[in-house]
Amino acid sequence: MSGQLILFGLLAAIAVVCGLCMILNDNPVRSALYLVALLFTVAMLYVTLNAAFIAAVQVIVYAGAIMVLFIFVIMLLNLGTPEEIVDHLKPQKLLGPIAGLLLIGLLASVVAAVPTGQGGQPLSNGTIGPFEIGLALYSPKNYWLFPFEIVSILLLVAAIGAVMLAKKRI
Repeated sequence: MSGQLILFGLLAAIAVVCGLCMILNDNPVRSALYLVALLFTVAMLYVTLNAAFIAAVQVIVYAGAIMVLFIFVIMLLNLGTPEEIVDHLKPQKLLGPIAGLLLIGLLASVVAAVPTGQGGQPLSNGTIGPFEIGLALYSPKNYWLFPFEIVSILLLVAAIGAVMLAKKRI
């Protein structure tokens, strides 16, 4: 079994654990932080699949912009932690850095084991990069432009609706 496959399995297990922790946690702020960890893990899964551009978009769009929106809504609705909640994460303060160092060691060993010059297969004759993806999405000749713009308008309407609903409570 190759090191890249082991890394993929480890990252997939971490993604599943982060997803379960996000769903099962009562505190909305901690659930949002578990979602950030899940989104970063999915981005690292994309990197193991030689899809660096999709990984960068995952981090910028989802872990960056969408999570800022989630945290803003949580703070706007005042869903923070009540004072009575006891912190049950004290053992993780010791185990977290140890697990982080083990993960860094595993990542370093996988990176050292991968031969240089080995990359993913391009989807066409040339290389696929941000320019080609932009042409595929925004070209009027392709059928992706209209659905892409519809999703943009839908997200804008949802954000305006969320602000208007929250404004009534303030």
